[in-house]
Amino acid sequence: MAFPVIVWRVLQDSLTLPRASGLLLAVAAFCLWTAARIQLGASFSIRARATALVTHGVYSKIRNPIYVSGSLFLAGIVLALGHPKLLALELIVIPMQIVRARREARVLEEKFGAAYREYRNGTWF
Repeated sequence: MAFPVIVWRVLQDSLTLPRASGLLLAVAAFCLWTAARIQLGASFSIRARATALVTHGVYSKIRNPIYVSGSLFLAGIVLALGHPKLLALELIVIPMQIVRARREARVLEEKFGAAYREYRNGTWF
């Protein structure tokens, strides 16, 4: 289901506090994801590879903002649609994101060594 369709559906139904909170969370997470994706630029890849160590913008605070914002977006959509039981999907998504983040960390540490370790020590996830 496309994000605009979800927004439209939420606005058509009664807008309760959990649904409005979910919609707000989803929009904020999407904005964070977009900023992170733009800042990552040509370094974006599906598989872990080390072309550049991106440490500016959102990446100056969070090492994996695409994973964090993706999880927050999913949580927001689930709440906005009024199906909080589906938050259990996060029990699948979050461990997958952690595994991917660790794999990427190994690749980046191999390529950038001390520079990556210093960056890692100053950021969250």
